[in-house]
Amino acid sequence: MFEEMKARYLILYSVIGTVVSMLTLVLLNVSVITFEIVSQLVMYVVVPGIYFGYYFKKHNASIWNVLSFTGTKKWLPILFALVAVSIAFSLSMFWLQLYVLAPFAPWLVDLLLEEIPLPESPWYIAFTIFTIAVLAPVVEEFMFRGVLLKRLIGKTSVWGGILISSLVFGVLHLDVIGAFLFGVIASLLYLRTNNLLVPIFLHIINNSLAAASLFLAPKWPESVAIFHFTDVYTKALPNTIMLGVSAVFMLGAIYWLARGLPPEKESVSE
Repeated sequence: MFEEMKARYLILYSVIGTVVSMLTLVLLNVSVITFEIVSQLVMYVVVPGIYFGYYFKKHNASIWNVLSFTGTKKWLPILFALVAVSIAFSLSMFWLQLYVLAPFAPWLVDLLLEEIPLPESPWYIAFTIFTIAVLAPVVEEFMFRGVLLKRLIGKTSVWGGILISSLVFGVLHLDVIGAFLFGVIASLLYLRTNNLLVPIFLHIINNSLAAASLFLAPKWPESVAIFHFTDVYTKALPNTIMLGVSAVFMLGAIYWLARGLPPEKESVSE
């Protein structure tokens, strides 16, 4: 059914919804917290709800046509392992980016390492954690692995759809390379299982750990954690090792998942 959904309409509605809501909130002169909450609700609830609600109703379909709990239990250990490798790769790739920037733009390194002040409101913290850990993974998987991946596969090929949709996903995240490979793995999981719930669980596990590290326990293993400019150089060796090992496991996971893809015609069908 995702093949019938127009990706350009999803992009258009997202842009219009974001611009209109932001302008309205600015004119109303609301607080920063209200601005951020309403903006996120528009992006992750209102626009997707209208867009996907229209197509599901048009095709007289239910959300359970693309989501299924059947067979997902056996994937959970694999998903946790994939997330562990993905996080290790992203952390070490972040170090590599800082290492490359350090000689030419030390000010940018300091900016990227600047600690983000946490909100004081417990309700806003709870909402932010829920958005990061649940809302964003669900909506982004419907958008990128559902609509965009399936539409691009129909217009190009299976690997054309995987690579292009993952590239777009990566560009929209700060960790471009890590997010790109994450998108490839999520796409392969969806095509291999034909169940969008599997990559959604992968995304939820990943983002839940990210939210926990941000709000609950913002300390990574001391040997690889980069908190200050000097850490970029003093912790180069362990980060280099972690980058090499995690990259091998990431590529190995992609190879393993790709081997289990169904034939091309079957993989593009719902």
